[in-house]
Amino acid sequence: MMIARRLLRSNASAQANNLVKSVTSSGSLQGHAGSLSDASVRHFSSASSPQSDLTEANGFKGHGMLAPFTAGWQSNDLHPLIIERSEGSYVYDINGNKYLDSLAGLWCTALGGSEPRLVKAATEQLNKLPFYHSFWNRTTKPSLDLAKEILSMFTAREMGKVFFTNSGSEANDSQVKLVWYYNNALGRPNKKKFIARSKAYHGSTLISASLTGLPALHQKFDLPAPFVLHTDCPHYWRFHLPGETEEEFATRLANNLENLILKEGPETIAAFIAEPVMGAGGVIPPPKTYFDKVQAVVKKYDILFTADEVITAFGRLGTMFGCDMFNIKPDLVSMAKALSNAYVPIGAALVSPEISDVIHSQSNKLGSFAHGFTYSGHPVACAVAIEALKLYRERDIPGHVRQIAPKFQEGIRAFADSPIIGEIRGLGMILATEFTNNKSPNDPFPVEWGVGTIFGEECQKRGMLVRVAGDAIMMSPTLIMTPGEVDELVSIYGEALKATEERVAELKSKKN
Repeated sequence: MMIARRLLRSNASAQANNLVKSVTSSGSLQGHAGSLSDASVRHFSSASSPQSDLTEANGFKGHGMLAPFTAGWQSNDLHPLIIERSEGSYVYDINGNKYLDSLAGLWCTALGGSEPRLVKAATEQLNKLPFYHSFWNRTTKPSLDLAKEILSMFTAREMGKVFFTNSGSEANDSQVKLVWYYNNALGRPNKKKFIARSKAYHGSTLISASLTGLPALHQKFDLPAPFVLHTDCPHYWRFHLPGETEEEFATRLANNLENLILKEGPETIAAFIAEPVMGAGGVIPPPKTYFDKVQAVVKKYDILFTADEVITAFGRLGTMFGCDMFNIKPDLVSMAKALSNAYVPIGAALVSPEISDVIHSQSNKLGSFAHGFTYSGHPVACAVAIEALKLYRERDIPGHVRQIAPKFQEGIRAFADSPIIGEIRGLGMILATEFTNNKSPNDPFPVEWGVGTIFGEECQKRGMLVRVAGDAIMMSPTLIMTPGEVDELVSIYGEALKATEERVAELKSKKN
């Protein structure tokens, strides 16, 4: 019955596909990123999820929300897909249609959408103390307890203090201010530039969007800010030279990073920021030896390493943190999303003891550390996060990921020979499929075909939601998936792929 109802939406989906518009770029990223493919420029111009069983009378077309990462025509011309409730790895729309949520919301509901212990933690805290701030040496017990728990859980290296934010964007934004504060305190006023990477995603606030290496977040926003530089994207499949091994590719990228530092002047470079596995930029794992070589370069020039763990923290890769998997020893760490299982907004910026000591000393001289938010360390968010951290440990979520991930990864990679798939990449419970012609990174399908969009719509018709980004699709499901749920995910993927292959064959025949 559910499948039948979803099939009724196919006509609306086809109409939506005809409306899909591409974002074009007038040039490459500012800085030292080099040119990017059209696919990366279109990364955040995803297809809509129309609801054909809504009428003009009861629909929400032209609603009052300025929707994030949504084109105006989508909000004005189409009814949105409205999710009403969640249960484990599934979500339900307002018409009762059930979907396997293969992105866990936005890479974040690691423990699923209906964890009663988290709801209980929020309810109890709301009944006890729904809000109090953390300014002027006043605070709450949940915020102190959560800071202690995070510091004990992160073991890649010792960290000194935790600063609480409301999102990953705010965490990365705050990291820049903290680094500037730190260098000013040390008498290094010129050491202010940040180096990020092409295709990186670090958020959408002014500073974090500047760190982000995706043109869509810069266009018409007058970004990136001039203190942000971008170095190479570490995507081996797309950017390696003929005959170049992963290790050789990593060496070349590390050399390019060093040359960029020398060109700008090491005395002007404050920090390098990287996701252990690039997420929204296309799920790009690092090539072999990459982080060993990059860390050696930044350490050589006294440049801080900031690890953006917003997506990779709390078991996503099969280790508690991405830094654990790649032997990263960061000076600063950003986290959010799964920190509270996304039930309540919260982010965190961790800084090393060396940095926190300097910040304390400088704030003593100035009379205050003048940075913070009304909701920094919100007691309800902290109470939920504390319970989430308990669950990650008690249920050994990283261990469960190590058990279930091979079924997930191998199940999807079994389709790698498809003539429309260029690459399937990922590790743990995060994966991307990039659709290209002739299996080549340099032979994309025509933009107007919207191959990624077609695949996303075929998945949705069959009861699964995926992240569509140009001609790539991404999956980052809950970390509590059962073997049966993985089988369902793989089955829907296969059916949607077959339908997409047939549609591409039709489009090719018409073109010829």
